[in-house]
Amino acid sequence: MAFLNELKERAKKSLKTIVLPESLEPRTLAAAQTILAEGLAKIVLIGDEAEIKSKGFNVDNALIIDPANYAEMDALTEKLFELRKSKGLTRDEAAKLLRENPLYLGNMLVKEGIADGMVAGAVNSTADVLRPSLQILKTAPGVKIVSSFFVMVVPNCEFGENGTFVFSDCGLVQNPSAEELAVIAKCAAESFRQVVGKEPVVAMLSHSTKGSAKHADVDKVVEATRLLKEAAPELTADGEFQLDAAIVPSIGAQKAPNNSVAGKANVLVFPDLDSANIGYKLTERLAKAEAFGPITQGIAKPVNDLSRGCTAEDIVGVVAITAIQGGLA
Repeated sequence: MAFLNELKERAKKSLKTIVLPESLEPRTLAAAQTILAEGLAKIVLIGDEAEIKSKGFNVDNALIIDPANYAEMDALTEKLFELRKSKGLTRDEAAKLLRENPLYLGNMLVKEGIADGMVAGAVNSTADVLRPSLQILKTAPGVKIVSSFFVMVVPNCEFGENGTFVFSDCGLVQNPSAEELAVIAKCAAESFRQVVGKEPVVAMLSHSTKGSAKHADVDKVVEATRLLKEAAPELTADGEFQLDAAIVPSIGAQKAPNNSVAGKANVLVFPDLDSANIGYKLTERLAKAEAFGPITQGIAKPVNDLSRGCTAEDIVGVVAITAIQGGLA
């Protein structure tokens, strides 16, 4: 829990405002109660105040926005209409979305700077959470694809950043092209820098190390590495590497001598969603690692999607990470 405690301390210093739009969900309200009590972030809840408070949680210090009487609704409606009218959205439809769908209202609050980020997904699907974010906030400048990462904290581990890694993309992009993989890697490096607070060392993973195997899948990783270096020459990044060559110094020195990444990687970029998802779950279950995520990367402002099986404590952790992302956005 040391890493989570560190995240909380950093969140307290930034004290950002985070929207929790699923405001009648008990886990969300329990998390809001903890966040407010510990001073991790300012919280915005969306809905009828009496109904929210009837759930029995102490959220007195939250800002509760009721779409039925929120003074900024007309202004937000006009702004959403202007954002989406080219896609056929009418003013009436914009008003209905903001009035009836808290995810859209939450994103508009972030868009207009009323909040710094949003966390949802306890009762909504990933698609439902991210769709309005992409429509309203869009991708960050220079980023063409939204992806995700996990922070993995492995106990009693000398590899990575004292056992801390970013794994990407474990949750969104099924089979990225070389171009998409390069974007994912660049975003993952920035995510490591933001959330872990250390300098990233990026390994592009494969079943091959520096030409040890020949296959189209290897070629994709090689090309992605080339594109990454071209787009971000300042990064310490290389590939293609097998996992052991990426993180174990002795094996890295053997398989890729005098390489600046081999044996030193703390950001692991997997070639596809299958390998990434399997990799993080193996690490979590067999190494008893803490897994924080999936955290979204590539959206212009921080919006993070929860697992529908999340606990209140999971929500607290994701809010802390979102607050840190919001502080550096």
